[in-house]
Amino acid sequence: MKTGSPSDNELETMGDAYRELLEKALHKAREGGSTLYHLLGGGDHAHATKTTHPDVAELERSVRRDLTDAARYRHETGKDLREWLGFDVARIERGFWEAFSEAADQTLLTLHEIRLQANASEYHTGETVGLGTLVCDHCNERLHFAKAGHIPPCPRCGGTRFHRPVPNAPLA
Repeated sequence: MKTGSPSDNELETMGDAYRELLEKALHKAREGGSTLYHLLGGGDHAHATKTTHPDVAELERSVRRDLTDAARYRHETGKDLREWLGFDVARIERGFWEAFSEAADQTLLTLHEIRLQANASEYHTGETVGLGTLVCDHCNERLHFAKAGHIPPCPRCGGTRFHRPVPNAPLA
């Protein structure tokens, strides 16, 4: 009888834990109305039961990264995730593939919502703003606020509509 090396066992255990984390988070999202994207990486490590706490945090980051990458692929190409995968789906256990595909679809919707919320966050001259930077919608001039105050017209072009810069925005 062939015995697997510890690294083989670790990989299998991590693979099982990845799947378990994905399926439990997906189940929790379905029942609780939360988005799967926000459930992962939120520090709630109660999802997984087969790994230690640090491993779960790493798994959450990995699952979230994979789902985000798959969602971006779907958004940018409009193609089925089978092509993103890069090999025959028949090699994957059906239940896991279905869960991953559903989770990627939920993630795509969540990323769209995040982008829409970011785009909908308009700031106007005369309104009060807290700390941070605003960008003029007309000329892209940056206004920096070290303390709360009223938003002035753009010093460069006189524009009155602003938004916050969103570095590395999802699906930008």
